[in-house]
Amino acid sequence: MLKSLVIRNIALIDRAELTFSEGLNVLSGETGAGKSVILDSIDFVLGAKADKSMIRYGESECSVRAEFTSPEGIAELLDELDLEPEDTLVISRRFSADGKGSAKINGCAVTASMLRRITSRLVDVHGQSEHFFLLKESNQLKLLDKIAGRETEERKEAVETLLRERKDLRARLGLLGGDDGERSRRLDILRFQIDELGRADVKEGEEEELAARCIRYRNAEKILGGLSAARDYLLADGGGADAVNGAKRALGQIAKLEDCEQLVERLENALAELSDIAETVESLADELDVDERELERAEARLDEIRSLKKKYGGTVAEMLAFLEKAKAEYALLEDSGEQIEKLQRALAENGDRLYAACTALTEARKHAAADFSARVIGELKTLNISSARFEVEFDEYSREEVDRATAEGLGGIRFLFSANAGEPLKELGKIISGGEMSRFMLAVKAQLSSPGGIGTYIFDEIDAGIGGKTAKVVAEKFSRIARGTQIIAVSHLAQIAAAADRQLLIEKTEEGAKTYTRVHALSEEERRTELARMIAGDTGELALRHADELLKTANGYKNSL
Repeated sequence: MLKSLVIRNIALIDRAELTFSEGLNVLSGETGAGKSVILDSIDFVLGAKADKSMIRYGESECSVRAEFTSPEGIAELLDELDLEPEDTLVISRRFSADGKGSAKINGCAVTASMLRRITSRLVDVHGQSEHFFLLKESNQLKLLDKIAGRETEERKEAVETLLRERKDLRARLGLLGGDDGERSRRLDILRFQIDELGRADVKEGEEEELAARCIRYRNAEKILGGLSAARDYLLADGGGADAVNGAKRALGQIAKLEDCEQLVERLENALAELSDIAETVESLADELDVDERELERAEARLDEIRSLKKKYGGTVAEMLAFLEKAKAEYALLEDSGEQIEKLQRALAENGDRLYAACTALTEARKHAAADFSARVIGELKTLNISSARFEVEFDEYSREEVDRATAEGLGGIRFLFSANAGEPLKELGKIISGGEMSRFMLAVKAQLSSPGGIGTYIFDEIDAGIGGKTAKVVAEKFSRIARGTQIIAVSHLAQIAAAADRQLLIEKTEEGAKTYTRVHALSEEERRTELARMIAGDTGELALRHADELLKTANGYKNSL
């Protein structure tokens, strides 16, 4: 249970210290006094998303500190999270205007997800928004499973196990091409790919060679012109060879007179090199006989290789790797008929078992739903809806729908409700009024409260839309639930406040041109005054007598519980 709460700099609260008792704790006060700020503060310390707008104007950070008695079963979770189990859990959380925050449990820093995992075992918050939660069919299923308990959990675990097995079987079949039709189509595709790549017979380096050849073919005229010009410069009359030869003869005539033998020898070597170059140039020119069809063939082959690269890989190496992989898959599929047949039989058997598991899950839910419906109807009758009818409707399904199964099984549910005699059952969201919804939620909560479970229920104006005799019945219901589970409730109803084991007054005051929200626990005399205000809006004698009557009545049924 929640023992105490210390709030600093949240909304209009600069500092507030609240101490809660076992049983029923009621927060009361004028509209706008700040009751919702208290619940927002509790939400914050439990791990709700923080917002800078919650920080009191002019302050740089806010904080909340909550002290809980440790519930049963929390020690294992704390140990799992490397936190030391203690009899008291002190949770503190800070949030600053720059968006930074921190959370600690018994002085040890924890992450937001760790905080929420722990606090989900401590507090169950119910506000008017939860009415909308229950109007959604998927949430109705979650609630039913929570009420059904371990039996449906075990059935759901069996369904999940079979679903994992089914997924694995489908994956293995997929690798083998699936059914006969899928396998045949896949074999056709692979055969086409293998044949296409086989016919192409692309070799490593071929693309580069073809690209160079195409460049040579496209520039053949320019190349030939260059070769011809070079040949002329070297071999024509008066060209390079003649010039070198003339220089050699001239030096040869004076070699003995001027010691030029080495120069003559070098010119002879140069003349030999020039002759060799000239022969090579002439050979290249003779060989450069380009057929236009050769260029077309080279360009076509290059286009073919580039097209194949787009389909089978960015490089020739990747294309060849694709070809080997396709051949291996083709060989596997061609010889996989027997294995496919075996997997298909296993898949069919899995489908039978999955359908049986879903049916067993549905039957467990139906059994729980029948008991749950009867108990809710009983609660609703005590809450002054004497003609209430409530049922859980289940969708029908067949073996052929097993492929639609999820971890939740097959088929959905919906809550059907009727508040008045002679009126047909209809879906909850299409027929129930606000006041009836509040009582319906209270009836549901009464079924969920149990020793050793959640230690604290928080109700945010769940009594909205009710009054009179029904308010008294709701107060009695709160008192009964509070015998085993601490309740913290925001209420505007005097009947509920009168049933409180502790009543806290929320007031808004102005001090020094600033507005503050103050909280304090009421004494017995102060409770009389506050109840009178809640009843009549004033503290006149008649209202005070009425408050005394409410307190006397509340004490009477509390003592009888």
